[in-house]
Amino acid sequence: MSSTAPVSTAPPVTATTTPVTAPVVSIASTAGAASAAAAGGSVINVSSLVSQLVTATYAGQVSDNANQTSAVTAQISALGTLKSALSTFQSSLSTLSTAAAFNAVAANSSNPTALTATADSTAVPGTYSIGVTQLAQAQQLVSKAFSGGSGQTVGTGTLTVSLGGQSVAIPIDSTDNTVAGIAAAINAAAGNPGITAGIVQGTDGAHLVLASTLTGASNTIQVSQSGGDGGLSSLTYSSGQTGNYTQPTAAQNAIITVAGISSQSPSNTDSSAITGVTLNLTSTTTTGSPATLTVSNDTSTVATNISNFVTAYNTLVGQFNTLGGYDASSGTAGPMLGNAVLSGIQNQIEGVVHGLTSGGSSTYNSLASIGITTQSDGTLSVNSSQLQTALSTNFNAVSALFSSSTGIASQLSTQLTSALAAGGSIDSYSTTLVTQNNTLTQQAGTLTNEENALTASMTQQFAALNALLSHLQTTSAYLTQAFADLPTVNSNNNNSG
Repeated sequence: MSSTAPVSTAPPVTATTTPVTAPVVSIASTAGAASAAAAGGSVINVSSLVSQLVTATYAGQVSDNANQTSAVTAQISALGTLKSALSTFQSSLSTLSTAAAFNAVAANSSNPTALTATADSTAVPGTYSIGVTQLAQAQQLVSKAFSGGSGQTVGTGTLTVSLGGQSVAIPIDSTDNTVAGIAAAINAAAGNPGITAGIVQGTDGAHLVLASTLTGASNTIQVSQSGGDGGLSSLTYSSGQTGNYTQPTAAQNAIITVAGISSQSPSNTDSSAITGVTLNLTSTTTTGSPATLTVSNDTSTVATNISNFVTAYNTLVGQFNTLGGYDASSGTAGPMLGNAVLSGIQNQIEGVVHGLTSGGSSTYNSLASIGITTQSDGTLSVNSSQLQTALSTNFNAVSALFSSSTGIASQLSTQLTSALAAGGSIDSYSTTLVTQNNTLTQQAGTLTNEENALTASMTQQFAALNALLSHLQTTSAYLTQAFADLPTVNSNNNNSG
């Protein structure tokens, strides 16, 4: 199947450069109009007369140019709409046109109270038995009571707090040497490795509570002091010196077993136990009752992507009908009705959508075979149950039906890339239309110049004629008056005889 549609012939542009001959004006015909004017005044309305004559001379050519321009402009607009519709449809193919698009994998736990999981495309479908022996947790220390409360003075010097090999030295002076002051200094210290300090008030006094923000056995808290008055020694802590604190919560790793194999993680999010799978641990499992994790192809996501493809195709069909269809009830035709570019692209796309392909299998070799059928109006309809059955029965065949080199989505993507590319059918037709539009614009300019030239010429001629008629009218009035006086002269002469 060819990947490019034939280019239609754009609406022809008719040349409008026929020489124009100035119309012959009868002076006699204008004399009648002149008789109504006052002597010595303007005989002809030159501006109005010239305007009417020029308009009549060029009316046909101007109308033809305007009609052709309107037709070409409509084609340019319609082509832009078609290009946009094809680009949108092409974008919808990205979730189906490659094998990677079908690599979505789902991970489901039989005991979501204990663990949930997510999987990426590298996960291998299968079933895994997972036991959660221990959750990861962060260390927490509670100091001995300070009977004087949070305002009791502890001491001055430098207090160094460490967490998992990272430490920060905090200077303590007389401004913050109380239990509350030291807690605030720890929390505000720049470079704090992840230790928060709080105060719990008990019946025996105030207790400084140190808590790690990091889980894992390696993230243990240590506190040391130096300098000052030595009072800060009551807050020191290490694995060999634990007397100043109690430990409500120890730092520990999460411990799990996968298929009987034990592994540990410093956090309750473990991405190392199973390739491509991230485990989210929330509680321990009962001994002897591990959770079952099932990793499988994500048919739900793929079904959604296929349904989205159908929706996008139906939208494109709607645009095809708007651009190239005919509404018999209103007698309205689409702007690209009969256009070879539109019909060529539409035929190619419909050929792939409605045809058979070798991309799938002998069972799943068309959209109809997976429950996607064509309606009377050309749109597609999805039988979700039949589609899900096909995905569950032979996921790889459905994947190949769309994504293999001869698959539906792959073929469509190739066709659209060719049609929309520079030099493709869309681009070629667009170039033709732009050229025609430019030609029509130039012709319109030429007509305007010719009209202006004829207007100037006629205005000059009729202005001269107007002046002549005005002079003749004045002369006529004088002669009329002179002849009117003659009878009086003859009467006087007769009386004298």
